[in-house]
Amino acid sequence: MRLLVATTNRGKLAEYRELLAGLRLELIDLSTAGISDEIPETGSTFAENAEIKASGYAQISGLVTLADDSGLEVLALRGEPGVLSARYGGAGLDDVARYRLVLDKLAAVPTHERQARFVCAIAIATPGGTAQLVDGSINGMIAFAPCGTQGFGYDPIFLLPDRGLTMAELPPEEKNRLSHRAHAAQKAYPLLEKLVTDTPDRNPSGTY
Repeated sequence: MRLLVATTNRGKLAEYRELLAGLRLELIDLSTAGISDEIPETGSTFAENAEIKASGYAQISGLVTLADDSGLEVLALRGEPGVLSARYGGAGLDDVARYRLVLDKLAAVPTHERQARFVCAIAIATPGGTAQLVDGSINGMIAFAPCGTQGFGYDPIFLLPDRGLTMAELPPEEKNRLSHRAHAAQKAYPLLEKLVTDTPDRNPSGTY
């Protein structure tokens, strides 16, 4: 069964391929599906945005669609960047500029006040159906400087105190056990497994 992952971020697609390995699924992104439509994320929560994207792209593509909305919440910034994580600071900023903006805002904030968490909401929608929602999170701290080359987004500044490493310093296999996306994907796994089971196998050869 084909599963559309509603993203153009190849790093995110690669993570989902690892997280959902074992399911009889071919994961494709929006580019591979030939979809250039952009669905505005008008929700006020991660869950609302995930549902908007999953339902919208399922209708456009005719495919079962997984969409997530995820981001960083920093206690000292009153929850920012939050649902604006991917657009924090306005148009034109890349990942590095966005996490440096966070670091600049926290420059005078001491270690014990740098608590943060990553949040991920996943929605799974079928064409013409309702979306199913799950979520996951992981707590950590904001480092004083970026470190690590793995991952993407805010990973280089998100410190896991019990590991003494940022998310970007973790090997991919370890990140895929610990991350907010991993926790949400673990909950999504049985939902997708049921969809695969309930979908007739039109490709008995096992190739896609």
